[in-house]
Amino acid sequence: MTLPFCDLSAQYKEIKKEIDRAIGGVIKRGDFILGEDEKLFEEEFAEFCHTRYAVGVSSGTAALFLAVMSLDIGCGDEVIVPDFTYIATALAVSYTGAKPVFVDIDEKTYNIDTNKLEQVITKNTKAIIPVHLYGQPANMAKIMKIAKKYNLKVIEDAAQAHGATVKMEGNKKQAVGSIGDIGCFSFYPTKNLGAMGDGGMVVTNDTKIYQKLLMLRDYGRVSKYEHAIVGYNSRLDTLQAAILREKLKRLNTWNKSRQDAAGIYNKYFKGVDVITPCVADFSGHVYHVYAIRTKRRDEVCEAFKKRGIGVIIHYPIPLHLQKAYSELGYKSGDFPVSERISEEIISLPMYPHIKKQQIKIVVDVLKGVLKK
Repeated sequence: MTLPFCDLSAQYKEIKKEIDRAIGGVIKRGDFILGEDEKLFEEEFAEFCHTRYAVGVSSGTAALFLAVMSLDIGCGDEVIVPDFTYIATALAVSYTGAKPVFVDIDEKTYNIDTNKLEQVITKNTKAIIPVHLYGQPANMAKIMKIAKKYNLKVIEDAAQAHGATVKMEGNKKQAVGSIGDIGCFSFYPTKNLGAMGDGGMVVTNDTKIYQKLLMLRDYGRVSKYEHAIVGYNSRLDTLQAAILREKLKRLNTWNKSRQDAAGIYNKYFKGVDVITPCVADFSGHVYHVYAIRTKRRDEVCEAFKKRGIGVIIHYPIPLHLQKAYSELGYKSGDFPVSERISEEIISLPMYPHIKKQQIKIVVDVLKGVLKK
């Protein structure tokens, strides 16, 4: 038996007619760059996120980088990021010349530990980038309170959390990306809302930020050959926007399927010596990743490999131990929670079309290892 970590073909089969029609429409019109579907997708995604504006860009990394740039952050500035996340979060800060400052994570949610945030804030701190890791929102109520206290900007890294919600003050639910000053999304193919290639989106309610983002993604231009600032070639392809428009219509349904699959995993894992995902009481988790923890990870991974079951380790090396950031002077032991989790975490197959029987097989293989 072969079971992929993520089966994108099943998703395509479900909406093949719609996708093929959308692609054909773009080809017929020939508006491949900032075309009709791109503009419509921006409007629809902004509405989905409950924000005033959305700007389509070339990738999730570009979304983060341009978001930092739009806030005039650069050399001499500091931006706080969680230590346990994909490196793109920190690279977006580094690209501007600013310094990423790492913070350890919460043991249960794997998101930035809000109790440690204030310890690293200095006169040079300009922003916080909380990551909604694996589809679980960070504690945005507390983050926004701290940001307001120190007059800091907040950029939400929602690359893994399309459609996730957070309970804010008064138990009011808000969509991730709409809470901070800026929200950033990735449309990498395996994401909850994934393109057939790369892509990203920046959302905001701030008109000035929006206008600057429009220029930053498109050579800094104000007209075809007039450029007001130094910008970049970082536009979302119209073909990808057309595909994403069709997928966006089904995102809530697909997220519900992920939540149902997570519930099945949780049921089968009862009594098993693994740590299953915690869902914070303020969180509307959308399970981009279903990650468990076990101290016998190497044995488990080997067993899955032999059975043809795809699993991934997100992430085996915390940011402070990455060679790329050795000049920051961090060392082993500086962020013990991130280090411990990076040695135990393992992501199991998770996608909207995974079947109950497939989940049972995954769990049975893992149980077989732990019984030895």
